[in-house]
Amino acid sequence: MQALARFSRFVGNTFAIWVLLFAVLAFYFPDAFRGIGPYIVPLLGLIMFGMGLTLSKADFSEVVRRPLDVAIGVLGQFIIMPGLAWLLATAFALPPEIAVGVILVGCCPGGTASNVMTFLARGDLALSVTITSVTTLLAPILTPALIYLLASQWLDVSAAAMFWSIVQVVILPIAAGLLVQLVLKEKVQVGVAVLPLVSVAAIVAIVAGVVAGNQARIATSGLTIFLVVVLHNGLGLLLGWLLARLCGLSVAKRKAVSIEVGMQNSGLGVALATAHFSPLAALPSAIFSVWHNISGPLAATLYRRFKDDEADARPR
Repeated sequence: MQALARFSRFVGNTFAIWVLLFAVLAFYFPDAFRGIGPYIVPLLGLIMFGMGLTLSKADFSEVVRRPLDVAIGVLGQFIIMPGLAWLLATAFALPPEIAVGVILVGCCPGGTASNVMTFLARGDLALSVTITSVTTLLAPILTPALIYLLASQWLDVSAAAMFWSIVQVVILPIAAGLLVQLVLKEKVQVGVAVLPLVSVAAIVAIVAGVVAGNQARIATSGLTIFLVVVLHNGLGLLLGWLLARLCGLSVAKRKAVSIEVGMQNSGLGVALATAHFSPLAALPSAIFSVWHNISGPLAATLYRRFKDDEADARPR
């Protein structure tokens, strides 16, 4: 079991490599991965179940202890990324399905990979985990509402149907994970040790399935979509940092807010796009998943050089 746990940590630490590798393989050998398509939603549910296994009361104590810091991160997540998505979709005059896909990933909550990147960046990990947890729990309400508000000009959006989808693939699996954790207590830690392996495998499979299903479209317009995704992610990281700085947060907190804002739960974006729009609308989320697992480590490496001074590092 220890060997499996070590292998799991290795896979988790090399997440970006595996995502990129299988995205490339799916592009060049699409027939080998197209069968994954019908399993995208269950795979995301598995990831969310794992999140439920790892959540604790401490993850939400920061809401009470530092409500302003958490509110800044949550508002940044649900204002900056959806706003940027709409601006980019409009500025690039994207086709309707691609435009909706970009907006969809922008309206998703923060992804769990942001917690790993915040840790690597020596940021405020407790704040990062709390923002991820809060945005995830708010997603059934805010994500459909924002998509309806911003994307209805391109395609019909059913906010009610999307709400139920998020409840099914996010809230219920998290609740199941919390219940298992409550019942099994310490025994859960054995399974938690291999969660990085399970999560990476699920995300890699989701990305590979979407890339394989859209191989022809990627070949013709993938460069434009990739450029939009890179701008979306990069501007999200930058504006998240500037927001936190404008609000007077410490350097460690700025790192957490920046990474939380810039990194999305792109797996949820893929699942929602596939269920409510088309496989083509899932393409921006899939490319986002590949890219932010490359840009995240790069940002973390850069942020590690930004040091808190003693006064700045004290909790407020």
